Amino acid sequence: MKKCTKSLLAAIGVTGGLVGGLWVGTRVASEPKIRDIKPYFRHRSPYIFAHRGGMGLAPEHTIAAFDKAGRFEVDGFEVDIRMTKDEEIVVFHDAYVDRTSNGAGRISNLTLDELRKLDFGYHFRNAEGNHPYRESEDARIVTLRELIEKYPDKLINIDIKDDPNSYEGSLMPSLLYRLIDELDVRDRVLITSFYDAQIERFQLYSGDDIALGAGEEQVRNAYLAYASGFKHLFNPKADTFQIPPRYNNIPLDKEGFIDYLQSLNIAVGYWVINEMDEMDELIQKGAHTIVTDYPDISHHLMKERY
Repeated sequence: MKKCTKSLLAAIGVTGGLVGGLWVGTRVASEPKIRDIKPYFRHRSPYIFAHRGGMGLAPEHTIAAFDKAGRFEVDGFEVDIRMTKDEEIVVFHDAYVDRTSNGAGRISNLTLDELRKLDFGYHFRNAEGNHPYRESEDARIVTLRELIEKYPDKLINIDIKDDPNSYEGSLMPSLLYRLIDELDVRDRVLITSFYDAQIERFQLYSGDDIALGAGEEQVRNAYLAYASGFKHLFNPKADTFQIPPRYNNIPLDKEGFIDYLQSLNIAVGYWVINEMDEMDELIQKGAHTIVTDYPDISHHLMKERY
């Protein structure tokens, strides 16, 4: 038994030595690249963003929602974009219009004119269970161009939803960049996507001029580097991580993880945060951005405590 124990301890010692040697070797050979801070992130933080315009208070991604969120002094809007049949960029989350409108069909199979005829306030219910936005002109489809031009004082967090392997997804990065370039709003927009490939494609056009978010793969690589102790091996390609507090039971809201990302000049944002106490806790831990369905709650928090 003693012989077995000694052998086990010896094996552990060898393994530990190898890991330690590997850590030292990689630490000497690798230094993480700290991101330059883009103009988008040079305003006073924390940022409060209305998720889809503040979908808890008005129909998501409509003027009704954006106007209401503006009254609660949000710093900007977190929105999703998709491409229509006639290659217009609209502010919309789902692939289909069925959930949020009185119509049916896939966004990519409908023209902008066809989408403008639909009522996107049709299914929205307020706290009393009523439908206050049915047939409202403020509950129509919104193009990204219209959103950017109508709210010149707001930052826009843009999430590319179309799959990179689809026709519309293949065109979106170039269409999006051309619109941003035409409107000259490089410092007002952040481009992100769950698809790392879409962010990489967009950057082929934008270079390092426009703020970028991280896709799922980059977030996973960063957390593995942090949790394993090999933090120095992660070199970020994004300016911000827009993440949930937890993912598959993995806590992404640890102060240590936030501090690690901040040391690389990565702004840490959390979605979708709808409880005041959780907003406050995340801000205290160092969160740069809070994305919420309820800008009225965040407004109250910021006025009362910040």
